[in-house]
Amino acid sequence: QVQLVESGGGLVQAGGSLRLSCTASVSDGVIFTIGDMRWYRQAPGKQRDMVAQISQNGDTIYTTSVKGRFAISRDNAKKAVYLQMNNLKTEDTAVYYCNIDRLTTSRGPRYDSWGQGTQVTVSS
Repeated sequence: QVQLVESGGGLVQAGGSLRLSCTASVSDGVIFTIGDMRWYRQAPGKQRDMVAQISQNGDTIYTTSVKGRFAISRDNAKKAVYLQMNNLKTEDTAVYYCNIDRLTTSRGPRYDSWGQGTQVTVSS
């Protein structure tokens, strides 16, 4: 039903930058509105943690470790969320996941949608 497709991951040296993208779509109708959009990450052997969130109104929240380095943004017309990652550190290495808490469609609301993840590897 809800498909979140991530792109932009890859291998980068410490201090470099990457821009992640996530685009939402539905196979059983059309999307009307999208609520909070988030990026999570999960490193091997660790819990999945929220990295950044952007609300429908554009309010943002960042985890402390990325504040000042990462920037989340959204484009409602494109049904997309982005994560600009600057000054990357080796500890940023993880699989990054796109998440939408709630969206409305022509066939009703959908909750807690996830992408399949994109690998970000930061080398020293």
